[in-house]
Amino acid sequence: MTVQEYFGCNVFNEQVMRDRLPKEVYKSLTRTINEGRALDEGVANGVANAMKDWAIDKGATHYTHWFQPMTGITAEKHDSFISPAPGGKVIMEFSGKELIKGEPDASSFPSGGLRATFEARGYTAWDPTSYAFVKDGTLYIPTAFSSYTGEVLDKKTPLLRSMEAVSKEAVRLLHLMGHTDVQTVRTTVGAEQEYFLIDKSNYDKRLDLQLAGRTLFGAKTPKGQEMEDHYFGSLKQRVADYMKELDEELWKLGILSKTKHNEGAPAQHELAPIYTSTNVATDHNQLTMDIMKKVALRHGLVCLLAEKPFAGVNGSGKHNNWSISTNTGINLLDPGKKPAENKLFLTFFAAMIEAVDEYGDMLRLSVASAGNDHRLGGGEAPPAVVSMFIDSEMEAIIDAIDKGEKYKAPSSAKYDAGVEILPTFKKDNTDRNRTSPFAFTGNKFEFRMPGASQSIAGVNVTLNVIASEVFSRYSAALEKAEDKQAELDRLIRNSIHNHRRVIFNGNGYDKAWIEEAVKRGLPNLVSTVDALPRYISDKNIKLFVDHGIYTEHEVYARYDIKAEEYYKTVNIEARTMSDMVKKDYLPAAINFLTDICDSVAAQKAAGFVPKHMEEAAKSASETTDKIYADVKALDEAISGVDKTDSYKTAKYYHDNVLPIMKSLRKNVDALELMVGREYWPVPSYSDLLFKV
Repeated sequence: MTVQEYFGCNVFNEQVMRDRLPKEVYKSLTRTINEGRALDEGVANGVANAMKDWAIDKGATHYTHWFQPMTGITAEKHDSFISPAPGGKVIMEFSGKELIKGEPDASSFPSGGLRATFEARGYTAWDPTSYAFVKDGTLYIPTAFSSYTGEVLDKKTPLLRSMEAVSKEAVRLLHLMGHTDVQTVRTTVGAEQEYFLIDKSNYDKRLDLQLAGRTLFGAKTPKGQEMEDHYFGSLKQRVADYMKELDEELWKLGILSKTKHNEGAPAQHELAPIYTSTNVATDHNQLTMDIMKKVALRHGLVCLLAEKPFAGVNGSGKHNNWSISTNTGINLLDPGKKPAENKLFLTFFAAMIEAVDEYGDMLRLSVASAGNDHRLGGGEAPPAVVSMFIDSEMEAIIDAIDKGEKYKAPSSAKYDAGVEILPTFKKDNTDRNRTSPFAFTGNKFEFRMPGASQSIAGVNVTLNVIASEVFSRYSAALEKAEDKQAELDRLIRNSIHNHRRVIFNGNGYDKAWIEEAVKRGLPNLVSTVDALPRYISDKNIKLFVDHGIYTEHEVYARYDIKAEEYYKTVNIEARTMSDMVKKDYLPAAINFLTDICDSVAAQKAAGFVPKHMEEAAKSASETTDKIYADVKALDEAISGVDKTDSYKTAKYYHDNVLPIMKSLRKNVDALELMVGREYWPVPSYSDLLFKV
């Protein structure tokens, strides 16, 4: 069977709906999806019946309302289609009511105080804009999740709200600019996913990987990624087989997996999809992460999605490629052949410069986590300072606009390798800058800061809402202006003049840039703890409340959840380190020291002077003493912590626990380099990174 034949075969997509639904039901559902109209119960019953029959034909026996709570992963409760029938038989039933509404327990998910333990009822509501699908014998129905009293408890609902907000404000602005044929605007996303593959037998011997998802100890290997031979290198057969099956599983679910290759670090790889509408892209990315892990196990591998699973080599990100287009087919971020004369493009481009500058703190917060703190600014990932790359041509254009001058376009540059047999072709409008957090790459922005394990929902809520805010400002000014063209020119020029400090086309890894960024007034929010207070600033609360994304109460809840998630993560890692040291590393050190001391004593009894062995024993003994002291300090630091205030607790773990963890790791890693392989209790970095 060809890819064309099985692509989307497990998805209740438009073609399936057209084939299986009664004509009027199909038309009504299409209006709901395309125009946001309410779905009546009669139509829901028709859809549910057809969906059930299709799923049963696919081998499904159960259905689940699949939702995205604020854990950052997905949740599902499976119910069978069976219903009792006379004579001890069953029939398969599924109603419109069951399709559009589910009732999971709302108190068992993070709520930031929105729900108490005894307030258990919650609702899931069908999202008809994201196709249902069959996986592992269950019909999955994408849904939104809220509490009994209406508080939003998930990542899908704010995303859908932000998509409506950006469409509303962009359409409003476009109509004022004369594009009155535009009815809707949608944002599209493609999320490039980086990951590591390691052998499961090695994974099973590392408690840190099992509990924390990353290595908490590990001495540097003799070879890392310094030879730059892994990036885009030939795929190992085992990895190629994994990638082949992964593509097949994703394609069956209609996920547009496009590109696969080796990444910069040994054992690191990347998958990139074709971009699609933002809520679907978010659902697809959650599915992709889940399937990556399951397929890996079938190959005796484990897929690691932690942001920094190994010290000393690249971490893993998730590059969020974001663009915005009209229902009439116009990409509003496409510069065209003459970007300096493309007023439509310049309007939305300048608006994004203002949005990123003014709300860079919220973009930083959208990717904040304990795991991503280890990656950002780590030499292979963007720094914590949010800046925008626009390339030399675009910078020359905004220079001209800022100065009120006419831009003189250079002649079209062509690629010419100087070899006659090789083709020549026109170069792209922009170069790429992999060190930039937020880079313009021709007809979209690539936000490179998200971590590999993170949901892209929060990232895109933020991008959509900050764009909405600046679009609304432009519209408000144009609505008052007599000369709209002159006012639009002024708005573009002001955005560029007042916010171009956020533009940086150089090396984001350079420490000198961080110093320069601080001088420009750009926030350098190095850690999640540094960034968190910005979440509840008046400016940012107003942003989300004004555009109907969250209530003020819901903003505070998400602030609280982020703080709680941070300290719980660090606490799990600290306790895991303590456990490994006591049960693995210290016994190994004792065995090593016992054997070496016995050997020294035996050699002395034979009349030898084993000076080098005595020095080795002394060095290992001193390092072991440091490890004892560190683990004792770590246990004391995490015992009896007051957790009544989530932010204060997060700050305590950042300021008091992380430094001890760093010292403990340094000493254990130093001991690893002293101790023989036969004594060391866990697989080394060489085993993990090079034995797949």
